[in-house]
Formats: sequence, C-alpha cells, structure tokens
Amino acid sequence: MQNILITGCSSGIGLETALILKYNGYKVYASARKDKDIKNLNKLGFITLKIDVRKTEDIKAAFEYILKEDKKLDAVFNNAGFGQPGAVEDLSVKTLKKQFETNVFGLHEVTIQAMKIFRKQNYGKIIQHSSVLGIISLKFRGAYNASKYAIEGLSDTLRQEISGSNISLSVINTGPVTSKFRENALKNFTKNIDIENSFFTTVYKEDLKKRLENSKDKVPFNLPASAVSNIVIKIMESNNPKPRYYVTKATYIMGFLKRILSTRLLDKILNKM
Repeated sequence: MQNILITGCSSGIGLETALILKYNGYKVYASARKDKDIKNLNKLGFITLKIDVRKTEDIKAAFEYILKEDKKLDAVFNNAGFGQPGAVEDLSVKTLKKQFETNVFGLHEVTIQAMKIFRKQNYGKIIQHSSVLGIISLKFRGAYNASKYAIEGLSDTLRQEISGSNISLSVINTGPVTSKFRENALKNFTKNIDIENSFFTTVYKEDLKKRLENSKDKVPFNLPASAVSNIVIKIMESNNPKPRYYVTKATYIMGFLKRILSTRLLDKILNKM
C-alpha cells in the first residue's frame, strides 16, 4: 500500500484530497496545525499528524513517525498555504515574511526533509501545490503571487537536480477552486493591511473587501476541490508523472496568454480582472 503525507488538511483541497485518496486505498497521513482540526481528522478515520509547517521540529517528528510505522515514504503533497491580499505598497516586510514562512519556507522544509528519505530509498514523489498565480500575477495579490513564483523557481530547479533518479516532482497550478481560501484571505486582509490610510482605500472598501466578504460571488471557471484531488490520484497512479498539471480553464487560458502576449499587453488584460 502506498502512503502519502498531506499538509494543510483542515478543509478545502487538503481535506478533499485526503478523503479521496483514503477511499481509493492509499494510506494517508493527514496533517493540520490546529487541535480542533486534528480532532476532526481523527473522527474521519485518518492517521493524523499535527504539523505547523513553520516549525521544523513538527515536520521532522512527522517523518520520523511515518518511517517508524511504514519504514518508507512514497509521496508528499505540499498543500498547506494561505493568501494575503493587499497592494504591494501596503505590505509590510513583516506581513510578507508571514506569507513566505508558510507558503514557501514551510513547503521547502517539508520538501528537503522528504528528499533525505527519497534519496536513501531511491524513489518518491513530491507534489507541490502552486497556482495560476505562479504563472501570472494579479493586482492586490502581490504577497501570494510572489510566494507561488518562489515555489515555481524552487520546483523547476529541484526537478533538474533529481533528473535520472526514481524521484519525481510535479507542480499543480490550480485556478479558482471552492475552498475557504477567500474567507481566510479576508481575515489576513483586515488584520495586516492599513485600509484607512492606503492610497487604495476606496478600491479596498468598494471592491476588494466586498468581494472577499461575498461568499456567493461567482468566479469564472470555478471547480470543486475534487478537481485537484483527482490530479493527485493521477500522479500517485503514474509511473512517470508529468512535471506540471493545470487545473481549471482559467489556468490554461492564462498560461497560453503568458506564452504568446507581450508583457505590456498581458498587463492590460490582467489589470481589468
């Protein structure tokens, strides 16, 4: 039986992926950082691990537990992450660091700890959850854009460095998918951005904040979380996973426009979104 460690299983894509993989016979180590989420995962019958990806000791302890149980590790799905809205000029260095601590540094720590195991056993699969915003950038999402671009750079480099081994690395570029992403982004927006004293105060109040507050706002090309879960299953079942998987039409469209348009023309299109 293949096993997999999934980070960020409290809700949305992480939880859905854990459920689908478990249903399909995989041994899932589902992780979350909050006690209430751990309890919920336990009720669902998962082998649960408390991991705050910002804490190296949590990650090392998780891998030690898995190796003690199974003597091997087949795959990791780096799913943990969040979004920090706000204009670049309104992002403090402290706020930007918080975004990177989870989305980039946490992902990287899980990756390098997994690589130690994969190198010893000479096989394994790394699945990195990136975004359409790792391909193109949208305004007022600078921190999140930057974190996903960083994931792309690290992944593209590591993929070359594992060439010729039995270790694979796949990046999933997800577009709009149903989750609690917007709800959590709103909390970070109101907590970390000085809305009242920003150049963009009016835009924030009349557009961005309202969109984040409106859970019923329909996003074009939106898909359920299972769209990502199904890709993870494809990767797990493949002997030669693809290096990159697009999820949602939005990602395909933006990836295409990025390749064929000039930077100036692409900016004009993206600035209307």
